[in-house]
Amino acid sequence: MISRALCVALIALPEAFGAKLAAIPLIPDGDDARALAEKELSKPEYQEAKPTLIDQWARAVIDWLIDLLTPQHAVDLGPWAAIVIGALLVAALIAVLLIWGRPRRSRTGTTGAVLLGSADDRTAAQLRADSDRAAREGDWPEAIVLRYRAVARSLLERDLIAPAPGATAQTIAREAAAPFPAEGEALHAAAVAFDDVRYLGHPGSAAQYRALAETDDRLRALRPQALPEAVSA
Repeated sequence: MISRALCVALIALPEAFGAKLAAIPLIPDGDDARALAEKELSKPEYQEAKPTLIDQWARAVIDWLIDLLTPQHAVDLGPWAAIVIGALLVAALIAVLLIWGRPRRSRTGTTGAVLLGSADDRTAAQLRADSDRAAREGDWPEAIVLRYRAVARSLLERDLIAPAPGATAQTIAREAAAPFPAEGEALHAAAVAFDDVRYLGHPGSAAQYRALAETDDRLRALRPQALPEAVSA
């Protein structure tokens, strides 16, 4: 039989646990909740996921632009929205020009590139001077080759042709005839003279050189004809 004392203890046990459970609050108050939240957010995984200042700034700019360009706000701002945005774009463009300067076309491809089978970095003026020197010495093959290269280099420097690597003299002549259609026959004759002395071993002549030089001089003085694609652009 269970003794009287044990029965009393068993009866009192639930009451004691119930009193302790009642003393523990199920819902923490404001201070306890804040302390628990700060303790949880101080864990490393939360700190690593925290956005940086740059992230916050970028987010603020994006939110401002979205808010500015939404229809309801654009209507409220009226014409001032377009004025503000246009002013910002103009200011950005001016800043780019002041910092980096006006973009310029690189001419590294017009000098030093392989032209008519030779990696020659001389300018058109230098090639003309060297061809004249060879002509005075009676070296007609050298004079003709250099003068035709001067023609091709001059057209490149004026951005009138853009021959592919390995382009032949005839290819350059056909391409040059587009801005100078009246010089098509003269350009073809000049290319033939170049091929004759350069590849066929012909001696050349003073007459061929004079005709080539006159073609070069006319091309330098002529104003190129506008191409159809340039006009449409």
